[in-house]
This record gives sequence, C-alpha cells and structure tokens, in this order.
Amino acid sequence: MCDRTLQFFRSWGLLTGSDAAQLMWSHGVNSRNTLAQALTGPCHMIEADVTIRGHDPKEPIMAHPPHTDSDITLKEWLEEVTTNNKGIKLDFKRLEAVSPSLALLEHMLAEPDRPVWINADILSGPGGQARPVESEVFLSVVTALHPQTILSLGWTTGWSAGTNNPGYSWDMVHMMEDKCGKLKHPVTFPVRAALLPQSFSQLSWLLQQSDRVL
Repeated sequence: MCDRTLQFFRSWGLLTGSDAAQLMWSHGVNSRNTLAQALTGPCHMIEADVTIRGHDPKEPIMAHPPHTDSDITLKEWLEEVTTNNKGIKLDFKRLEAVSPSLALLEHMLAEPDRPVWINADILSGPGGQARPVESEVFLSVVTALHPQTILSLGWTTGWSAGTNNPGYSWDMVHMMEDKCGKLKHPVTFPVRAALLPQSFSQLSWLLQQSDRVL
C-alpha cells in the first residue's frame, strides 16, 4: 500500500496508524444508487468498472462486462466523487475506454494527493479465459498520468471448485516484471487470493524486484 494513500486519509482524520488493512473499500460501484451509498458510507476507496456504452452516444460508462449500458457515465461519476474525500480505483476491461476516460480524469488528477488507482488485467494468468487488455498500448497511455497515480496491473484468472487449480507460474511473474520493470509509477498487483498458497514463492519474488511495488 502506498504511503501517500494512507497519508491522504490520515490528513482528513479518517485513518490512524499505518496499517493498510484498516482501509475500507466499496466494490462494483457502477450505478447511481451504489455510488450514493459509497459516498455517504464509511469506505475510504471506491472501486468501479469502466467500459464504453454499447450504443450511441458511445462514451465511458460505469458497467462491468457483459453489461454495455448504465444509468451513470464516468463523467457524472467523477463529478460526484470530486465533491467528497474518497479515493478511487477504476478497472478497465476494454482498451477503447482508456484514453477517453483518462481525459475525463484530468480534473481529479489535478488534486495530486487524492488516491487514484488505475487497474487492468494485462496478462493471461492461471485459468484465465478472458482476453487481457493489450499491455503495450495500455501502458503507453497510462504512463502519461501524474507520477503519483497507482497502476494496478493484474492477470486474467479463473477458478474451478473441487479441482487442483494451478497458481501463478514463474513465467507469469517474469513476464509481469518485464512489463512493469521500467515504469516510473507506483505499481500494485491484484491477485486471486485462493491462488496465493501455491504461488507464494513466485509472488514474493515479484514484490522484491522494485521499491516502487506496493
């Protein structure tokens, strides 16, 4: 966890100490109703999914695939969030949503202390069936963001109950290190918790490769 993220909430008196486990999250905040609940609730960070509307006007909206419509656009979502002291994490499943979304983020990113996390699965991981976001294009766009923006870079994964699910392989973590080794931004790796026991050595190695890894 980035010290700046924790410091932001400490500065507002919303957090004490330096234990990232104290942070509370609201996930899947992709509608007006769930956003209103998150903004008035106790969470520190709001996570939501961004995609492009499936019909005109084609613009960034808050929805998780396979949904292609929403009752709130990213622009409207950000306007609501900027009136509050929450941090945000935006999860991108489609590359076409990234550039127009980052243009809308410009105002929020003018507040350098507010935690802004940008997430995408850029590599195929254990059991992953979904197509990852094209890593080279995604990274070329997001690395133009404010240097304090946190890049959350993951793998597509899957899980089958009652079977022996493989963990993150050495090839997977080596490829991720190759992708993010030269990045200037802080980086974090979202992983499937159920796969941690069989991936401990690989993920521990990855975390040790840079002092920018959170």
